[in-house]
Amino acid sequence: MERNNRSTNDLQKGLKNRHVQMIALGGAIGTGLFYGSASSIGLAGPAIPLAYLVGGLMIFFIMRALGELSVDTPNSGSISYYAYKNLGDFFGFFSGWNYWFNYVAVTMAELTVVGIYVQYWFPEVPTWLTAFGFLILITCINLLSVKLFGEFEFYFALIKVVAIIGMIILGLLIIFTGIGNNGVPTGFSNLFNEGGYLPNGMIGILLSLVPVMFSFGGVELVGITAGEVETPKKTIPKAINQVVYRILIFYVGSMIVITSIFPWNQIDGESSPFVQILDGVGIPAAAGILNLVVLTAAVSAHNSSLYSNGRMLHSLAKQGNAPKFLQRTGKKTGAPVPAILLSSGVAGIAVIINFLMPEKVFSYVMATATVAGIINWSMIIIIHLAFRKRIGKEAASKLSFKLPLYPISNYVVLLFLAAVIVIIGFMPDYRLALYILPIWVLILLIGYILKKK
Repeated sequence: MERNNRSTNDLQKGLKNRHVQMIALGGAIGTGLFYGSASSIGLAGPAIPLAYLVGGLMIFFIMRALGELSVDTPNSGSISYYAYKNLGDFFGFFSGWNYWFNYVAVTMAELTVVGIYVQYWFPEVPTWLTAFGFLILITCINLLSVKLFGEFEFYFALIKVVAIIGMIILGLLIIFTGIGNNGVPTGFSNLFNEGGYLPNGMIGILLSLVPVMFSFGGVELVGITAGEVETPKKTIPKAINQVVYRILIFYVGSMIVITSIFPWNQIDGESSPFVQILDGVGIPAAAGILNLVVLTAAVSAHNSSLYSNGRMLHSLAKQGNAPKFLQRTGKKTGAPVPAILLSSGVAGIAVIINFLMPEKVFSYVMATATVAGIINWSMIIIIHLAFRKRIGKEAASKLSFKLPLYPISNYVVLLFLAAVIVIIGFMPDYRLALYILPIWVLILLIGYILKKK
């Protein structure tokens, strides 16, 4: 009966706490960890866990700021809605479309590596063909009801969480007992043998912050789920606190294991570092299983990203900041069908790029996603400052889920994100994103002017 009374433009509230937990983990544990970590290890060497700790602390503050906003006013428009409410019409328009652009780039990155993982077993299959196949599959999953989507994502994410834990345990056994390494424990000598713990100095750690921050992209999906959660004021705080420390354990723990088992300068990036080290120490069966897991991880992150893109376009349409047809939802599923199809179609550009220049596509889309993500995170912090100013000290004292160390934490995060943008300018493989960014901002300005007219 409830479904019959639902407007054709309304989303369903079908996500439970376990769904939200796994959607957040699914968005954040994907290509950045399983594939992109090869480039971050190559820059920082064995000291890469330090970069993840610093980046993780910044992400914690960003997530707590978003959590404060989401608990106060749950909304699937997330960043766009909060910008619109606290900063005005233009910032709602800008934040929403930039968020969408960010996750289109993330989706393209996930599609790109899917082909690389499949080539582990079938090297003759072109990456663009695999990307196209998974694009269709994930689009179909997203067109289901949000409850079914939540179930799919729950199990997708659960597979990779279990795999990372298993990988860390197996790695510790290799380090301490030598299992799979002819019974010879590897110990921790690889952390210091190849040029020392800081082979590229502090410069290496600073440069590694770029791929590290890309790998954290997706944690803010918690904010997007707020409008479809049954009990947001209870679920969102729990999800945010648990997701942040789980991600830190997974990222820092797995990086310590990888750089202990295998010399950091022999990780080539041609496959997932997780798979390469198991191949390298002579456990090919485990490597094959893990390759299946990292493939699942990429599919999961693509799934979460397309979910968020559909909800963002739906919210923008309801604000009047996107074409009206994008606010329509399926009568039976409640899924924002036109918004999902449009987002998926644009992400399909990755298939074309994979066909034309498969060697460079990942670094290009990763850099673009990182810069757009930094804008998203910066907007969350700025919106939070405006929110606190708007509600005043008395109302702020009654908030149930607050950002720690406000406002110092806000300004520290903004300085850190600005520094990452500057660092990108010193990295040739990522610099293209700094050229794309002003063009994208100009397009948004023109789009807003035309919308007002």
